[in-house]
Amino acid sequence: MERTRTVTWQDAAATAAAAGTMAGLDFLRAIAEGRLPGAPLGALIGFALEEVEDGRAVFSFEPGEEHYNPIGGVHGGVYATLLDSAAGCAVHSTLPQSMAYTSLDLSTRFLRPITRDTGKVRAIGTVLSRGRRTALAEAGLYDGQDRLLGHATSTCMLFPTA
Repeated sequence: MERTRTVTWQDAAATAAAAGTMAGLDFLRAIAEGRLPGAPLGALIGFALEEVEDGRAVFSFEPGEEHYNPIGGVHGGVYATLLDSAAGCAVHSTLPQSMAYTSLDLSTRFLRPITRDTGKVRAIGTVLSRGRRTALAEAGLYDGQDRLLGHATSTCMLFPTA
């Protein structure tokens, strides 16, 4: 049986322009509070920034069959996207105005299957260390019973935007 899904998002240019004018934590709080739109990818996949504080970011996600791989579980790319977003935004939350980051690597482990029956999951990212040019973060993906579904570590490169 064919299914359809309609996705809407806001112009990403306004959010990107704001990123360079705010400290990382203020920028991410504006997204979490709805004062700035989130990333279009979040609308496409269906995840959102739920909480943010210095060195920590939490995304929420409700899995559906539109996220499935051909064998009936959420695709590993969705796990990786959530984990990368949580780890990266945890790093971004520590940056001053006019600084940005990009992921250099992401090492993932998929520990338990996710299906639509799993219910809401959370990706929680935390910064492990941050220097002048790189930062190391980790992220865990948890179900409603706080069981670890996946884990990742990420190294991020830090650079000035001006």
